[in-house]
Amino acid sequence: MEALSSIFLLGLCLLFASSAMSTSADPKAHHHEFVIQATPVKRLCKTQHTITVNGQFPGPTLEVNNGDTLVVKVTNKARYNVTIHWHGIRQMRTGWADGPEFVTQCPIRPGGSYTYRFTVQGQEGTLWWHAHSSWLRATVYGALIIHPKQGDSYPFTKPNRQATLLLGEWWDGNPIDVVRRATRTGAAPNVSNAYTINGQPGDLYSCSSKGTVIVPIDSGETNLLRVINAALNQPLFFSVANHKLTVVGADASYTKPFTTKVLMLGPGQTTDVLITGDQPPSRYYLAASAYFSAQNAAFDNTTTTAILEYKSVRCNTTSCKKGKTVIKPTMPKLPAFNDTNTASAFTKSFRSPRKVEVPTEIDENLFFTIGLGLNKCPKHFRSRRCQGPNGTRFTASMNNVSFVLPNNMSILQAYQQNIPGVYTSDFPANPPRKFDYTGNVSRSLWQPSSGTKGYKLKYGSRVQVVLQDTSIVTPENHPIHLHGYDFYILAEGFGNFNPKTDTKMFNLVDPPLRNTVAVPVNGWAVIRFVADNPGNNS
Repeated sequence: MEALSSIFLLGLCLLFASSAMSTSADPKAHHHEFVIQATPVKRLCKTQHTITVNGQFPGPTLEVNNGDTLVVKVTNKARYNVTIHWHGIRQMRTGWADGPEFVTQCPIRPGGSYTYRFTVQGQEGTLWWHAHSSWLRATVYGALIIHPKQGDSYPFTKPNRQATLLLGEWWDGNPIDVVRRATRTGAAPNVSNAYTINGQPGDLYSCSSKGTVIVPIDSGETNLLRVINAALNQPLFFSVANHKLTVVGADASYTKPFTTKVLMLGPGQTTDVLITGDQPPSRYYLAASAYFSAQNAAFDNTTTTAILEYKSVRCNTTSCKKGKTVIKPTMPKLPAFNDTNTASAFTKSFRSPRKVEVPTEIDENLFFTIGLGLNKCPKHFRSRRCQGPNGTRFTASMNNVSFVLPNNMSILQAYQQNIPGVYTSDFPANPPRKFDYTGNVSRSLWQPSSGTKGYKLKYGSRVQVVLQDTSIVTPENHPIHLHGYDFYILAEGFGNFNPKTDTKMFNLVDPPLRNTVAVPVNGWAVIRFVADNPGNNS
């Protein structure tokens, strides 16, 4: 379940002009045009008019070098409002190009257009872009690859080839109708019908084998796989049969290399891995399935696949017609859907490549609880609008505040033009009431308040945020993404965060730098960053 529940307003009190910066290589400007439109897409034996970019599902892959500028004109020919978010881009001094609807911009109306312009600064690796309006992100997304500056190299052996793998979710229906139905009824949204790799469900689903993605490899070569979890709601396990994966990057930051057989990516996270063709030439499945930590809730318990195919066994059209036997791919052993130990062991393995400068003195020490909630059925609602547990309506919150988007003006515009009544700056720095967050929570805490609230940070302040899962309704693993920032993940653990004992676990030497953290089920994570990017960041 997606927890879109509150926003940060970071450094609103201080804006500044940027100065010219010189680099050793000449940066380039890359111009693209995105047309948002309905396109017939057939999956699971059924054709749907799916919202796409330029008629492609997934959308175009954008490739730049560190230091380059992207200019993307988006024209909306669909029947829904739309914005595009460039997930993980720092957007230094270009917050209006970040994309969240009614936060940094008003939506692009049907028939309208908007041009995003921003520069990629100090980031290398794999990011992605996606719609940031309603559930259009289910099909409007694509990869954003940032190569090193011209003349620079990777901090690992240059791979022989690269492949980008976008993991997604597919609904056998219009995703906008799915979320609207949930909003109307107050019930949980219907789960997806399939997972996908580069838009294709793979061999294990009906009517899907023909489109299964093939990832080529040659014996002895080492390739780079860029894995992106573009799923709307679902954390995913990922593995390749009989092959080890060496993690070298995540969220467009390099990592200290480590080897694993399985990845776990929360929605929005990316992981770069090296894979070596060191197995007998054959065909091996790359597979992804759900990591689902909530209790007594429905989820999509299916598996998507692509095929890692060695060149010597490749079956082209001619050889297949001549009767060459197609080798059945080997399937990897994926973890059980509720294997929290594997998920936690993986996320705790990340380190920065070298010692980093982590803020040690803290100006803002924030504590945010994260969880679901249940709103009582309003008296004027009929029962069909309150189909949550015991006649309630599902919601989500942080620090007992459920975020409400504005509907006629963006928060950034309201701030810049000093327009009152759009948002307030009184988001609580700590839970209004302390309680046993992961224990048996009193029903009196299950109904949050609602509002468009932000928390104001002074420019340059050193910020620590404790992100604490709660067992309200059900505990679950929560992906938390901070727009406009990377942050260091100092530690994570289970139970209630205890500042007297858990601070001993903090990694202040080489913690990983991420833009999205998967807060453990019934647990916590601690992040730190410096508020050096003026604007409002959700």
